[in-house]
Amino acid sequence: MVYKIFFVVTAYFIGSIPFGVLVAKTKGIDLRSVGSRNIGATNVLRSLGKLPAIITLLGDSLKGALVVLLCRLTIGDEFWEGLTGVSAILGHIYSMFLSFKGGKGVATGFGVLLVYSPLETLIAMGVWIATVLYSRYSSLGAVISYAALPLVFILSGADKTKTIFAAAISVLIILKHRENIKRLLEGTESRIGEKRRD
Repeated sequence: MVYKIFFVVTAYFIGSIPFGVLVAKTKGIDLRSVGSRNIGATNVLRSLGKLPAIITLLGDSLKGALVVLLCRLTIGDEFWEGLTGVSAILGHIYSMFLSFKGGKGVATGFGVLLVYSPLETLIAMGVWIATVLYSRYSSLGAVISYAALPLVFILSGADKTKTIFAAAISVLIILKHRENIKRLLEGTESRIGEKRRD
């Protein structure tokens, strides 16, 4: 049991690595003071361009995928895989390296879920891509895809443990988008490619 808990704690540390901040720092920019001030790939895209955004997206996704994969290889239990994944997402959202502040968890969440339950996650990612391409709102894509995720798990017949963790991750990430939802409703949310509206 102790090593399992240690694994979950380690997942939080790995999840806390702020790839967007590190990428921006190589360019001499404090990501938390530009654009939306978020540490995710969308703000990196807005503030630094495509390549840094791709690197950030991959880094944030892979850290989530890695901890779940390692958990599967060492512990091999769906409950602990799910708990490890949630811990990594919490690390991204409340990073110990950023005074327990962080990003929205979208990419890290997809990384976690892609290893945890690939089919359902690919469907949700398809929803995200379609929404973003249609609306050009990254936040709207995140909210709709994560709102759809538990339903996708239920309809696919996924087991109860996976469905519960998928729902928990969805709630966590949607709650982190409260301000985005408010701006979407007010018509003041910035689209991809636009400068942030202050």
